[in-house]
Amino acid sequence: MIDLRSDTCSQPTEEMRRAIASAVVGDDVYSDDPTVKELEREVSDLLGKEDAVYMVTGTMTNQVGIRAHTEPGDAVMFDQNAHVYILEGGAPAAFSGVLPRLLPGVRGVFTPEDVSSALGVPHRFFPSTIPAPVKLLCLENTHNIGGGKVWPLQQLKAVCDVARARGIALHLDGARLWHATAATGIPEREYAKHFDTVSVCFSKGLGAPIGSALAGSREFIERARRFKQQIGGGFRQAGIIAAGALYAMRNNRDRLKEDHEHAKLLAKGIAGLPGISLDVATVETNIVRFGVTSLPAGEFVEKLYAKGLYVLPSGADAVRAIPYLNISRKQVEEAIDIIASVAEEHAGSAKGAAYAVGASAGAGY
Repeated sequence: MIDLRSDTCSQPTEEMRRAIASAVVGDDVYSDDPTVKELEREVSDLLGKEDAVYMVTGTMTNQVGIRAHTEPGDAVMFDQNAHVYILEGGAPAAFSGVLPRLLPGVRGVFTPEDVSSALGVPHRFFPSTIPAPVKLLCLENTHNIGGGKVWPLQQLKAVCDVARARGIALHLDGARLWHATAATGIPEREYAKHFDTVSVCFSKGLGAPIGSALAGSREFIERARRFKQQIGGGFRQAGIIAAGALYAMRNNRDRLKEDHEHAKLLAKGIAGLPGISLDVATVETNIVRFGVTSLPAGEFVEKLYAKGLYVLPSGADAVRAIPYLNISRKQVEEAIDIIASVAEEHAGSAKGAAYAVGASAGAGY
């Protein structure tokens, strides 16, 4: 089975397993785990922040970040297809009690004008106590539902400048920030410096088995540790898994370009197939999203699965595939052949509909 469901399906390499097996550990709840502390120091240095806290998942780092930035009843601005809004179990409402204010992003990227328009213009005749106060703006780079879209740095800066001028805090969901850097050559800290807090993930493209980190100021991270503990995120001998994350961050960032090349190869190989709608130019990193016009997406992926290819449906009419650490060029070529065989079997059913990346949600992590 060729498994392209998600880069979270990666397996640790032998070198990573050795690092995990030899990890020096302690009780992290008591701040006694040296490997966790080493990981937190290195990720905060890499992102140009004062401190960081290691957690189990990117959902946890994002949601602890939101909770630590806000109080119940505050409003938070998200792109309309943001992972933190759509694909994290309703946690902004359940855990933080915040009101989402959605922005009309295109593939996850919105404009300074979108932010200004959503904020409106305050006036002394209108009581400030009536609307929920907007306390936080969240961006996602790269953007999952946007097909791995990389935020243009100047546009990112302009958006952040508008929010900051209005006294709004800024959080970056950087689960795949490593991929943005691999694609553009722009260092992670250059993206991160525009945000108060940044979440990064070790268990997607970097191939670690578990973990994400939230980075920010020392004072903020101290507050975040309280909420991590509150939702059951306290580790004990967490160095066992932190060692995998540390190895991944040190050794697997440079090779991400290979995943991008594999994604582009996959996109080029299937773009002209009957019943497949895909603009190859939208594939900037390691995520390939394509429309299916011959069959419902759920039925299409079942047929692929029967032939040995595991991918995810994305809504009713689209599919997502992601090459990653353990996927070879040969497997990508085999995946192209499998998709071609199913597409050609149902060529007469194609409706000829167009597909816009990011139009269909629900494709998981």
